[in-house]
Amino acid sequence: MSNVNINFEEDKQNQLKLSSDNDKKTLSQQVEKLKSLEDKLKKAESDLKKLKQEADALSNDIIPTMMTEMNISTIKLADGTAVEVKPVYGASIPLDKKEEAYNWLRSNGLGDLIKNEVTVSFGRNEDNKAMAYATLAQGQGYQPVQKLKVEPMTLKALVRERLESGKEMPTDLFNVFAGNRTKITRT
Repeated sequence: MSNVNINFEEDKQNQLKLSSDNDKKTLSQQVEKLKSLEDKLKKAESDLKKLKQEADALSNDIIPTMMTEMNISTIKLADGTAVEVKPVYGASIPLDKKEEAYNWLRSNGLGDLIKNEVTVSFGRNEDNKAMAYATLAQGQGYQPVQKLKVEPMTLKALVRERLESGKEMPTDLFNVFAGNRTKITRT
């Protein structure tokens, strides 16, 4: 075996030094290239956002309005593409109206839409306590965390069902969206 002295600190310092103007020039070019790419990405993202806004305006407003005014619900183009306007719905419950919204759901026979989750956390090696808590709950000194919620897709389905059947959906308790969207089916 031979004695080899390795100085990792010195080797690291040597690697970090830009020993020649050529290295500095190459680094500078790479930094400029990165800056240029970042600028192009920012512009492309902005352009994409504008394109999405234009597509949404056509899909959600312009085409549905034109087709409604022309009393057309579906149309087939010469190339076989089918175009139809379908209703879309959305809904949410504002945080400050949650309790009132839940009460409205319960009083209108829709309380089963509310999920009631109770969660209790136990530490390591507390399996026996967890089993005891499952049967004794509060008697063991733990406080459960209770969370009430309505799943977004369930609420959306409720809004669609009620609006399509002409039933009330209180907009003072729920953020309700009803609109149209153009659907294009390409052949």
